[in-house]
Amino acid sequence: MTQLEQAIKGHVTKEMLQAAQSEPLSAQEICGNIASGNTVILKGALHDCNPVAVGKGLLIKINSNIGTSGFNADPAKELEKLAASVRYGADTVMDLSTGGDIRAMRRMILAYSKVPVGTVPVYEAIVSCPDVAELCEDDFLDSIRTHIEDGVDFITVHCGLTRNCIPLLNSRIMGVVSRGGSFLIKWMLHHKKENPLYTRYDEILEMAKKYDVVLSLGDGLRPGCLADATDRAQIKELKTLGRLSARARQKGVQAMIEGPGHVPLHQIKKNMDMQKKYCHGAPFYVLGPLVTDCSPGYDHLTGAIGGALAAFYGADFLCYLTPTEHLGLPELTDVIDGVIASKIAAHAADIARGIPQARDRDDAMSRARSNLDWEAMYSIALNPERARAVRKATGRNGEEVCTMCGEFCSAKINKECRGIYHK
Repeated sequence: MTQLEQAIKGHVTKEMLQAAQSEPLSAQEICGNIASGNTVILKGALHDCNPVAVGKGLLIKINSNIGTSGFNADPAKELEKLAASVRYGADTVMDLSTGGDIRAMRRMILAYSKVPVGTVPVYEAIVSCPDVAELCEDDFLDSIRTHIEDGVDFITVHCGLTRNCIPLLNSRIMGVVSRGGSFLIKWMLHHKKENPLYTRYDEILEMAKKYDVVLSLGDGLRPGCLADATDRAQIKELKTLGRLSARARQKGVQAMIEGPGHVPLHQIKKNMDMQKKYCHGAPFYVLGPLVTDCSPGYDHLTGAIGGALAAFYGADFLCYLTPTEHLGLPELTDVIDGVIASKIAAHAADIARGIPQARDRDDAMSRARSNLDWEAMYSIALNPERARAVRKATGRNGEEVCTMCGEFCSAKINKECRGIYHK
């Protein structure tokens, strides 16, 4: 039985127990939320990894995207990115490879990764046939089957993108920015047929159920710029995803919903509220969201700003962005920067949401700063190596104070005064 089927029967599984060890909720509470569709356990039956719970009342999780492209298909580099992603706090990774031996890359990542791995099967279907119009319905389904049988823990499938959404795109500036969404739009227009991922959804459910793979119901019509945010096309697809998530639960298949995209700050709460309403409280997995369109080179920061607010208002899972978003394939340092930025956003939201012990790390950092205990500060930092390197670069690494205030350091003065006013 799947985690969902077990939860509906009230059975607490070993995966629920494992996931609960690092969560503010008990395994029994997690079990109840899985049964109601408000939480999912990312852990397929074929992958030896640590289960991760995403959803109601839990710590906000973050995902790191890795994978090859047609311009850079070095597996060794992607394994370095995998290791760095996990080291700096990613809860999951997604392999979005589109270059080189894609299946070999996926199997390698699955073999090395002890965190859950997700994929977007439609990418491989497209790469195998450069003209998407030449694909048949079975090609899409076969790709999904292959990814599931290779052992992935969750898959993005753009099942909610239907033909009746297409006329709603005419007013958009950016049109369809989702790769999977754009492929399917082209296929539907060419064949004058409905999206096969929608018409054959029951077959996808059967495949996912067999190995307890979580469906991440992709938003093929996510807004790619602020001007397109929260438009009719996005909302229509979201309502369809809500209905599909309900059908998944009826079949015993876990599902979460993917969300925008580019959204201005003042629309983020509305987007989170709509998702929870239309999708019956299913876990929400957001890309950013990015709160401005003019920050190439800094989109990891733009996404972290939106991600913190989205998580505070109800998102459960943040997909990182790197400094190379919209520009190119991220290098190792970009991946680290992206993970850290998303980790900051998730952590800030956990504190604001009142998650027990979420602020303990911050309080420990404050005590270390108060005592000018640099080694403790480094050890508590989200990126200890960077913190140490930045201070060392100032040339005053061995001194008690930093080069910002020097002898006028308030922490130093407070430390001296404590010896007086504590007497």
